[in-house]
Amino acid sequence: MSRHLQRDLDRLKKELVALSVLVEEAIQLAIQALTARSESMAAEVIRGDRRIDEREVEIEEHCLKVLALNQPVADDLRFIVVVLKVNNDLERMADHAVNIAKRAKYISRQAPDNFALDFDPMVKRVGRMVRESLDALVNSDEKLAREICAEDSIVDEMNRTMIKTLKEHMQRDTGCISAAVDMMSASKNLERVADLATNIAEDVIFLTTGEVSRHGKQSAAQN
Repeated sequence: MSRHLQRDLDRLKKELVALSVLVEEAIQLAIQALTARSESMAAEVIRGDRRIDEREVEIEEHCLKVLALNQPVADDLRFIVVVLKVNNDLERMADHAVNIAKRAKYISRQAPDNFALDFDPMVKRVGRMVRESLDALVNSDEKLAREICAEDSIVDEMNRTMIKTLKEHMQRDTGCISAAVDMMSASKNLERVADLATNIAEDVIFLTTGEVSRHGKQSAAQN
């Protein structure tokens, strides 16, 4: 590998990590906006999405430039393909943060509900999955990637529990239906972020082993 190519690959890693920080911050702020009923926080998340979109486009353009100028092969080519996929997954995570912020913005304008939900455990677990999926990519850590994949089912169960709780609230108090539906949407969006973090982890497994593990597949790619 040429020094120029190595420099470009290192830069791509740094750009992805920087993007992941912005995305995680957006997710955390969106949930804070929801639980605090803060329209200003929600608006900040929505405004910040443009910056994330711009970063996503910049990383994609950088990948295409590296492909055109260096014509990488084998592992280097596989890495760039994975970066393109991860870049898209991060942008989609940010879109889910915006969805949560929009629900928060609506709820902030409604009368206070009479129930409180603890999103904190789910938020912390999902945030950790996002961080660790990028750590696994940067460090080519197959073991960590597989641990992240195992976490996805835990978040799925958290989402199911949250929805069950909200349904029970709606049955007891029909006046909270509107707010509860928005909370359900927020929980589902968090669950989708965890799915996308799992996608990244599966891409790391492919990058390090050639194994395709998505959609229940267990096959090896040709090197």
